[in-house]
Amino acid sequence: MCLRKFGFTRERAYTFADGVMRHTDVLPVDESTIRKSAEIAIRYQLSNWDALIVAAALLAGCETLYSEDLQHNQVFEGQLTVVNPFL
Repeated sequence: MCLRKFGFTRERAYTFADGVMRHTDVLPVDESTIRKSAEIAIRYQLSNWDALIVAAALLAGCETLYSEDLQHNQVFEGQLTVVNPFL
């Protein structure tokens, strides 16, 4: 996203990502995340990539997922609400 939408160079995008990771919890993608993403992709008809993001957020116990790509106010499994920060 940073490369296309914000016109970042690759180096700037990696620097930005590093800054975000320093201020958040970063969890590994493991077997349970992949299995959960498959369930999510089938149940909600999401792409594999979007389902992986949703699955990781659910397994991390997140309540809000900021995304302009998913449906604003959609709720996954009664736990995770999508918020489009650009609306």
